[in-house]
Amino acid sequence: MRKCIVNGKIVLKNETIEANVFIENDVISEISQRKPDDEEIIDAHGLYVSPGFIDVHTHGRGGSDAMYPTFDDINTISKATLKTGVTSFLPTTMTMPVEDIAKAIENIDNSKNKVEGAQILGIHLEGPFFNKKYKGAQSEECMILPTIENYQSFVGEHQDIIRKISIAPELEHSLELIDYLKDKNTIVSIGHTNATFDEAQAAIDEGATSGTHTYNAMTPLTHRNPGVVGAIMLNDNVYAELILDGIHVSFPAAKILLKMKGLDKLTLITDSLEAAGLENGTYRLGTYDVYVKDGEARLADGTLAGSVLALNIAVKNAYQNLGITLNEAVNLASYNPAQSLHEDKLGEIKTGNYADIIFFDDDIDIKNIMIKGQMK
Repeated sequence: MRKCIVNGKIVLKNETIEANVFIENDVISEISQRKPDDEEIIDAHGLYVSPGFIDVHTHGRGGSDAMYPTFDDINTISKATLKTGVTSFLPTTMTMPVEDIAKAIENIDNSKNKVEGAQILGIHLEGPFFNKKYKGAQSEECMILPTIENYQSFVGEHQDIIRKISIAPELEHSLELIDYLKDKNTIVSIGHTNATFDEAQAAIDEGATSGTHTYNAMTPLTHRNPGVVGAIMLNDNVYAELILDGIHVSFPAAKILLKMKGLDKLTLITDSLEAAGLENGTYRLGTYDVYVKDGEARLADGTLAGSVLALNIAVKNAYQNLGITLNEAVNLASYNPAQSLHEDKLGEIKTGNYADIIFFDDDIDIKNIMIKGQMK
């Protein structure tokens, strides 16, 4: 089926233009001023026409969590996530007993081609290879060493779906695991870590290319001890995840990170939990009760426990607070996460890319969504 999007402001990687976007089957076939011929017309009615967002770190939304081992839960997250402009995502597990992680992995793998909303690109394993000092809202009693054997004990035959894993690189055997994962299409991210700068640098030299929710749950940058934050900032090949809700990281600190990483290595994430999109109240994250009030999700002791952020709001926050253009803000949630996962046909409105497209207004409120050429 051939389609044409008309009357839209097309958000390209480096500029916004008025043009028509032609789609054939599931890919973008042309971007031009040419008038449509016999294509099905999709009228954007003056909205922005943007690449769909990609969330590489989200635990849940709409009352469901990636650790809940049912199709209905994964499908609920997929559909709720889609409403925020996210067309692809990585359901993110957390530190739990290995049996529970194994069940979650198997369930997501079995569900990935059946979900009705945002597409599942793979899984992000957040834990269980973390440092107890920086556990955050992760379960301390379930943390184990990052040996290859431990990793295989819960991944089993599902290696192909593991696209990202967060680990603390100072733990014994971490470098061996990073080396093991080099040729397995799995991104290694540094997170929940007490590593020194040198320990973080050793992990990066071994192959780690990401920092997990940068600034949060890691050693800070100081003038004598640059820490993990310093290592993430200094290495040009490392992508920095960022929860841009104004709660986890202040906007000035976010601007500093952007200035250090540049526009092509900062990735907006939600780190959202099951409470995202729902009212204030008490929810669950792993073994913890989480109390949500006024846009903040915290444990009983006040520890931040993920977020209730939507990715379109993160993009809006970037546009309004980081001194960047709309195109640049969109790239932080589309092009950059796609590149970080080596997904070359996603994250940009470009000829040959998949037609994963969202339509939003001046407030970046999502109005319509297309995945692989099909309106949702």
